Amino acid sequence: MALLDDMFKGWVPGVLVGVGVAMVAPKILPVLMNVGRPLIKSAIKGGLVVSNKMKELTAEMSEQFNDMVAEVKAESTKAGKEETPGIPPATQPQPAE
Repeated sequence: MALLDDMFKGWVPGVLVGVGVAMVAPKILPVLMNVGRPLIKSAIKGGLVVSNKMKELTAEMSEQFNDMVAEVKAESTKAGKEETPGIPPATQPQPAE
């Protein structure tokens, strides 16, 4: 008999709590959803706003980086045309103005 008492000793409170929750949940869940739904929607809206701002920031940074790369390429191409390889800069012919 002690074996059965020990076996059911921990189950009874858990079973009672489970039955109580099952009986009360249909009444409480709709109320919680009515209260929680606006909170969840506002959290989703906030997340979308942050996501859109991050996309804008990333696009702007990417555009600025690409502009800098284009400038560097243009400068290096211009510098390459001005200097002839193998001839020291002092002896290079000056471009006509």
